[in-house]
Amino acid sequence: MSVEGIILHHGEANGVTLHQTRVDYLLTAQDSKQCSLFEFTIAPGFNTGAHYHTKIEEIFYVLEGEIDLRCGDKTLRGVPGTFVFVPPGAAHAFGNSGTAPGRMLLITAPPGHEKYFDELRDLIAKGGKPDPDALAKLREKYDTVQLATLTPGG
Repeated sequence: MSVEGIILHHGEANGVTLHQTRVDYLLTAQDSKQCSLFEFTIAPGFNTGAHYHTKIEEIFYVLEGEIDLRCGDKTLRGVPGTFVFVPPGAAHAFGNSGTAPGRMLLITAPPGHEKYFDELRDLIAKGGKPDPDALAKLREKYDTVQLATLTPGG
């Protein structure tokens, strides 16, 4: 039996664009039983809005630029090297209030959150504001409890 890994160079990953913010899928549930790994290129003005998950853990790691990060009651302007661990149940958000894109790694465990991003892209692609009921069902399906409104930005 042969065991294969994954090797990607910058720009080679598949992914989605959500309101001018790029999400590259570096590792997905297709290849890992432990986690999914994403590289976000976050457009100025984008913000996820505060939310939490009941089962999902998340790890943020800023690569480039400045990223607004929230975990629980703490908020900060993350710079390259900033690390944030978000346990299940902790309200959190990330965004970019600056004028230049920022880059960040996001690890989610368990794996599979890429399916949420795929379905969110499909809702956004319909044009106009996404149907609130469809958006609520999507969030519920993927363990996301939204506390504050998402800001699409640039």
